[in-house]
Amino acid sequence: MDIETDDSVVKSNDPINLDTDVLIIGSGAAGLRAALAASEHVEVTLITKTTLKESNSIYAQGGIAVAMNIDDTVDLHVEDTCNAGCGLCDVTAVEIMVSEGIPRVSELVDWGANFDWEGTLPRFTQEAAHSRKRIVHKGDATGRETTDVLIQKVLNNDRIRVISNTFATDFITSIENTSNSEQKVCHGVYAILNGEIRPILAKATILATGGLGKIYPCTSNPEVATGDGFAAAWRAGCNMIDMEFVQFHPTTLYLNNAPSFLISEAVRGEGGKLVNIIGEQFMDKYHEKGELAPRDVVSRAIQNEMYLTGFPCVYLDITHMTQDYIIERFPTIYETTKNYGLDISKDVIPVRPGAHFMMGGVQTNIETETNIKGLYACGEVACTGVHGANRLASNSLLECLVYGVRAGVNAAEHASSIGSSKLSELDMEHFDVTQEFSPESELDIQSVKDAMRETLWENVGIERSEEGLEVTLQDLELIGSNIKPHATKTVTPNTSYIENYETINMLATAWLITKSALIRTESRGGHYRSDYPEQNDNDWLNRVLLNKDFEPDIVCL
Repeated sequence: MDIETDDSVVKSNDPINLDTDVLIIGSGAAGLRAALAASEHVEVTLITKTTLKESNSIYAQGGIAVAMNIDDTVDLHVEDTCNAGCGLCDVTAVEIMVSEGIPRVSELVDWGANFDWEGTLPRFTQEAAHSRKRIVHKGDATGRETTDVLIQKVLNNDRIRVISNTFATDFITSIENTSNSEQKVCHGVYAILNGEIRPILAKATILATGGLGKIYPCTSNPEVATGDGFAAAWRAGCNMIDMEFVQFHPTTLYLNNAPSFLISEAVRGEGGKLVNIIGEQFMDKYHEKGELAPRDVVSRAIQNEMYLTGFPCVYLDITHMTQDYIIERFPTIYETTKNYGLDISKDVIPVRPGAHFMMGGVQTNIETETNIKGLYACGEVACTGVHGANRLASNSLLECLVYGVRAGVNAAEHASSIGSSKLSELDMEHFDVTQEFSPESELDIQSVKDAMRETLWENVGIERSEEGLEVTLQDLELIGSNIKPHATKTVTPNTSYIENYETINMLATAWLITKSALIRTESRGGHYRSDYPEQNDNDWLNRVLLNKDFEPDIVCL
């Protein structure tokens, strides 16, 4: 399926009344699927930072992992996921994702998803750390196929209002006094819409803003992935958990003047081999599974080969495949590399690791509830515990589909329990004031971003150490001191104003990752400490939790 999703067809008016039953922030697979689920019960408003066609989900190449093959089982998929997660997965959450993933993928097919088929079954492929061929795909454009189907369903749904080019700044919250305690409650967000900061009030709010890869200089993520949801949730008082676990994809394209384009793990699943600058195949000396070792192992192996050879990349060799097969199986990769002068049926592909996925995020339970009443989270910005310390390849879209539905259903149920007059009774003056930035500030934002990315890549990347992490915390404090927030409701937003806000979100997210990485004094999954190179199950089969309102906590499994 190939649909057009520009502003001319997106339902994006400038309504006078923005109040809604369920508000969804984000238009990736998780947000779209949540919108569809919630709309079966209540009215929904979905806001997106740019347009519906821009999200991390759209760029997902490999596929969707699902236990539907004839030799596969739910138990095997759960076991593979937990093994990749290095002991930190929430097994119940994983079991839900894997078992409920089967009907979620089946309904995508029913809705028109045109995955690759072989006879009466999808053409399953293999990816790293999977014990079975269980990846359904559409060439190397599975994310686009999936989101195209979901976008079309959303656009055809009269109960879903879509507002594009809307930048959510902060959550609207208040304190609700109960008989025994105080409970923070979410009532929606402040957002920049058509040059104004406006409140969007909601009975229930779902955060589905995706990832944070753009805080690093090399990433597979698009420009919109600046960690806004993580930062806004942190400021609102959400529990943030497992933030040290950033997954670096082993193979992003490394060419002058080319973007850090993802070279799918499926290329190695189809037999692609990694070689260094002197032509040596090297993965077998790092792991018994060679190229199909877990992503953290392959990323560190590549980085080590780059260090040993003094060369800034390694190469991925798929020249054993025929050109016809490559064009059919990896059309996006073939055309993209061709645009930069490579014929990957004859030429090896220069690659290096890049920031790819956040395993941690806003802590939720299996019902996608956060610690703030009325606020739910799903997709990459959320952390249910399904990925543990290291995400299994192609589980991300599966998570979006399964927990997107759960978020939509539960948010709709919560919204339905609130009286119809509740929103109109809210007194905006009693809400927490959003943080806004002085429009008079003259900042070299690009210099701020460059400095942040440099210290993160050097000290909070594939390898970390106490010394480097401490340096980065100091660097982030110094860099952040150049951007001064102040509480006000009277500003005139413009492009630079939004970029200021986006930059402070990036800095906050970078701090959360660095602080968590400093606390975890071991190596596990996506978190590798050169000063603590071993996995320590005696002390660290637990999770790091941060909340701005209290000291860091260690959560035991």
